[in-house]
Amino acid sequence: MDVIIMNQLLEHTKEVFWIFEEISRVLRVNGRLILGVPNLASLHNRLLLAFGRQPSPIKTRSAHVRCFTRNDLVDFLETVWPGGYSLVDFRGGNFYPFPPILAKPLASLLPNFAWSIFLLLEKNQAYQGQFVAYPPKENLETNFLLGPEKSKA
Repeated sequence: MDVIIMNQLLEHTKEVFWIFEEISRVLRVNGRLILGVPNLASLHNRLLLAFGRQPSPIKTRSAHVRCFTRNDLVDFLETVWPGGYSLVDFRGGNFYPFPPILAKPLASLLPNFAWSIFLLLEKNQAYQGQFVAYPPKENLETNFLLGPEKSKA
């Protein structure tokens, strides 16, 4: 694959290691990954937390099971697969609760405070299974899906 677009998906799943395993396996070296997620560090979420309220991307009664910031996503990729991806571009989208005439320029000027964040990543090297190797290597207690179950026959 030359380009993979994953928009507003990661916040709905716990299986980030398996998802990045598959992306990294099928994306060619120098291929691009366009990733969009709700931004935990958006201005409105910071204000909600300041007033003791739950941030909107991780309300208990929602379909979201994860939340993200730019730095956390970049750190995840670099920690699990050092040098595997490089950040080419970073942008924000929407700026809640402002109307579109203000939201677009604010998201452009202050992407770390925008409602959604978008990362353009480039794959730098051949993939060797680092994402599925990481949870067992680090003894992560949660049972992450790491691929299809192997037959015990």
